[in-house]
Amino acid sequence: MAKPNYSYEKRQKEIAKKKKKEAKRLRKQGGTDSSEQETPKQPE
Repeated sequence: MAKPNYSYEKRQKEIAKKKKKEAKRLRKQGGTDSSEQETPKQPE
């Protein structure tokens, strides 16, 4: 019987975590930028 490759599984989990974290960071960054542009300040 073949031995399970735990290091491969761990690496895949790390890559998935990185992708998720990066996506979240971009979403946060994009959210703040787009909200500022969508609501222009009105002159008084």
